[in-house]
Amino acid sequence: MQSGKADNVASVLKVFSVLETLAEDRQATLGTIAQKAMTSKSTTHRLLQTMVDLGFVEQDAETERYGLTLKLFSIAARAIDPSQLMVHADRAMAALSRATGESINLGVIDGQEEKVVYVHHIESVFGLSMKSTVGQRSPLSSTSLGKALLAWRSPEEVEARIVRMPFDAAGPRAIRDAERLRRDLAEVRARGFAEEVEEAEAGVRCLAAPVFDHLGRPVAAISVAFPLMRFEEARRDDYIARLTAAAAETSASLGYPG
Repeated sequence: MQSGKADNVASVLKVFSVLETLAEDRQATLGTIAQKAMTSKSTTHRLLQTMVDLGFVEQDAETERYGLTLKLFSIAARAIDPSQLMVHADRAMAALSRATGESINLGVIDGQEEKVVYVHHIESVFGLSMKSTVGQRSPLSSTSLGKALLAWRSPEEVEARIVRMPFDAAGPRAIRDAERLRRDLAEVRARGFAEEVEEAEAGVRCLAAPVFDHLGRPVAAISVAFPLMRFEEARRDDYIARLTAAAAETSASLGYPG
C-alpha cells in the first residue's frame, strides 16, 4: 500500500515537472523535456501523449516540439473568483495592520460613478483614526486608492474615465482638474505607489499600492491611512515597503506572476 502511494506521488511529481518545463521553454523536444524533468524518454513520452489526449499539450507537426495549450490557463483563470478578493487580501492586510496599527483599506473601482469602493477594512487600534466603512464610495481623483487603481491602466481608459469624473471637492487639498491628476498618475506609476495628504479628508494622509490579477490587470488597491499628527516621517520608507509587500503578496495569491 505504501509503495503504491509512493508511486502515485512520483507520477504526480513527474507530471508537474513536465508542465513546468513546458511553461519555461514554451516549446521543447521530447529529449529536452525528459532531461529537464529528470525522467526517462519513454515515461516522458507516455505523459505527454496523455496530456495531448486531454487537451493540455499540443505537438507541432513539423518540428515535433511540444507546447502547452490554453486549457491549463483557462482552469487557473476560472479558479480565481473576484468575489474572493478580500479573502486573498485579508492576511496581507492583517500583517500591515499589525505593523502600523493604522486603518487598512481594500478598494476597487466603481465604473459607473468613477469612484473607489471600499470592499474590505481593518480598523485602526487607535481611537483617533480615519473612519471608513465597507461599501463607502470616494472620488478616484482624490484618494490614494483611486490613484493606485488608475495609474496602471491604459492611457485610453484613464482618459475615458477622466472625462466622466466630477472632480468632487473632498478634502482641502483635493485635485480639482484633469491635468494635475494626469501628472499625479504619472508620478504614482513611476514610484510604484500612491500618496495623498488631505486630499480625501482633512487631517488624513494615505498611502496605497495596486493589486494585480493573473492577467496583470489592476483589480484593486490596498491603502494605509494615518492621522497627520501620527505619521512618522522617519518611518515613511518602512510604511511604503510594508504596504507594497502586502499588495505584492495579494497579487501573487491572485496569480500575478510579477
